[in-house]
Amino acid sequence: MSNPPSSCQPREPVSCEVIPLTREPLSAESAAELATTFKALSDPVRLRLLSLVASRGSGEACVCDLSAGFELSQPTISHHLKVLREAGLLSSERRGSWVYYRIEPRALAPLAQLLDVTTVEAGAR
Repeated sequence: MSNPPSSCQPREPVSCEVIPLTREPLSAESAAELATTFKALSDPVRLRLLSLVASRGSGEACVCDLSAGFELSQPTISHHLKVLREAGLLSSERRGSWVYYRIEPRALAPLAQLLDVTTVEAGAR
């Protein structure tokens, strides 16, 4: 019988240290709140709208500013912005016939905390 190819040879055992990604699991209440937020962000149009508002130098944008980059009607854009506002990701202020939207930093903090996964190499603790 011939020897198996070198790629099939046994290797040295590898030891791994498992490091938790979060300090503690989410509570049922926190999970429900975050699920609502992630649901609002699950639509690509809403995700783009949020990033457009966040990237504005003035920190705010109206529907008239945001509609140009989409092949959607202004009422559809307004609907998506309303969903983001109801999820607590945006705040709004009416000025005349336009509504201006701003990022709600307090809503983004829990998302950032949940998504901030830092990889730590074994033995580096």
